Amino acid sequence: MRKFSTSLWFSCLLFVGQGIAGLAQARMVTDITHRTVEVPDNPQRIVLGESRMLYTLALVQDGNPAQHVVGWPGDMAQLDAQSWALYVKAFPQIADIPLLGQNNFTQINAEKVIALKPDLVILPVYAKKQADRDQMEIALTNAGIPVIYVDLRVDQLHNTIPGVKLLGDVLNNPQKAARFIAFYQQHMDRIRERIAAYQGKRTTIMLQLHLGRREGCCTTVSHGNLADLLAFAGGDNIAKGAFAGVYGDLNAEKVIMADPDVYITTGMAGPEGKRVSNLMLGPQVTQQQAEQSFREVMDKQPVLSTLKAVREGRAYSVWHNFYLSPYHMVDVEVFAKTMYPQLFADVDPQQTMKDLYAQFLPIPFSGTYWATLPAK
Repeated sequence: MRKFSTSLWFSCLLFVGQGIAGLAQARMVTDITHRTVEVPDNPQRIVLGESRMLYTLALVQDGNPAQHVVGWPGDMAQLDAQSWALYVKAFPQIADIPLLGQNNFTQINAEKVIALKPDLVILPVYAKKQADRDQMEIALTNAGIPVIYVDLRVDQLHNTIPGVKLLGDVLNNPQKAARFIAFYQQHMDRIRERIAAYQGKRTTIMLQLHLGRREGCCTTVSHGNLADLLAFAGGDNIAKGAFAGVYGDLNAEKVIMADPDVYITTGMAGPEGKRVSNLMLGPQVTQQQAEQSFREVMDKQPVLSTLKAVREGRAYSVWHNFYLSPYHMVDVEVFAKTMYPQLFADVDPQQTMKDLYAQFLPIPFSGTYWATLPAK
């Protein structure tokens, strides 16, 4: 009897010890929505709400940034086939990660996520809160799976640094996260300080999303998101206050009347075929392909072709996917340099991109991320 009691006591002690060890391996973090969440100290099975979060994971992790990812949507393969191909070439196991929906986590079934037995789920914040976001969060929380949110696209100016720090902490590489934050802050501060000191006339600008995607004119941003980046770079956005939502359309008459000083559009097609629009930009795209596709698409736009900016060589295209990661600092440099070329004569977005790749990313730099339309 005594022997049984001793064994039972020892088993209970071992169980309690394991429980305490398990608690010690967890920690509390505060995510970008100010939720306090207990997360594992060293997560091994992560589900992402977007595969394009890979852009940001690569900034805070060494080696394969998806080494612990066990599920994600197929948005990168669908919407950035060039980057996807480069990452799969460098880390072939990425291609074997199970796909949960096509483009974002709103297409994911909570049961499928739970079946993957993740120890952490990282979800993005969107400009418009998805109706089923709370249901997903509740289902996962009830299953004992921690969920954290990061904002990489809605309020980048305020949430990028906290988001990168959060990911660095959660993924146990705060040192690399801190290095990137310093790099990011240096580039953003240069723009901020010069615009703050600038006393001249503000440059009017129009930013159109996905030139050639639709027949009519013109899908753009009014506030938040890319509109915030335009304002940060000193732009007077002709779409400011034009509609209530982040995204909306300006009619042709309003665009013609505004006749902005600078016109910028976004694109993300690759040389292998159409991706959302025919405007080629991004990894593996040559300068010639980017410029030629820009001219071909613009030649089919009778309204936009009449704008002063287009006629006089102040029309530019920029890679659309910049906007949903900390890479948007390159957007800011391109915007600032196009609007105030003398004020930012020493700013070189191309060198910023090369430094970003060389210092932080596990794949080689390639491609063309912006182009200029020559004056007619």
